[in-house]
Amino acid sequence: MVNYILFISGGEIVLVMLLALLFFGAEAIPDIAKTLGKGMREFKKATNEIKREINEHTSDIKKDIDEVSSTVTKETTDIKKEITDHFED
Repeated sequence: MVNYILFISGGEIVLVMLLALLFFGAEAIPDIAKTLGKGMREFKKATNEIKREINEHTSDIKKDIDEVSSTVTKETTDIKKEITDHFED
């Protein structure tokens, strides 16, 4: 399987901007840019909200795992001590 990496050069960006100017006109470009900016802000806001929720839920799971790990460590230490005490008698 071949992986392709897409690179956009400065000339290609200028070409796209010129085509946008031809298709939409000079008056519409600021409105389009404003709409794209709002869309990008909303996307970033939604992404940050999803990240926050994931971190919130995974922190609860991590807390539970840490408690279980602590309990298991304590129990194994107690068992080891009991076995050691038993064989020392």
